Amino acid sequence: MKRSSPFQLSTWSHNRGPFQPTTRILAIGTVNPGVDLAAVRAILPTEVRETVKLYLDGKIDQWYSLQGRAGVAFILNVTDPAAANEMLEKLPLGQAHLMSFELIPLGPLNPLRQLQ
Repeated sequence: MKRSSPFQLSTWSHNRGPFQPTTRILAIGTVNPGVDLAAVRAILPTEVRETVKLYLDGKIDQWYSLQGRAGVAFILNVTDPAAANEMLEKLPLGQAHLMSFELIPLGPLNPLRQLQ
């Protein structure tokens, strides 16, 4: 049985106008629907250790908890969504298919180009 990828690239159109390079990726991770939160809690200590390693390696720039729901938001020092997906899939909650990420490429604020 083929599993659908938890990687979802945002379809929000951020490239209207001149080319805008991706400088970071916003990764929003949420616990998959129907997942037993006890299973998440059991893996969480290992997940935190592995996430700290990514931070110390410079792959995660900033990290936050989501308000009002179980999940996280990471600002990644990665510019390729496929590389970000591969990195996040290797985390314990990703390997256990308990968490999915929406990946949103970020770039310089386009209206600032008008100042040139």
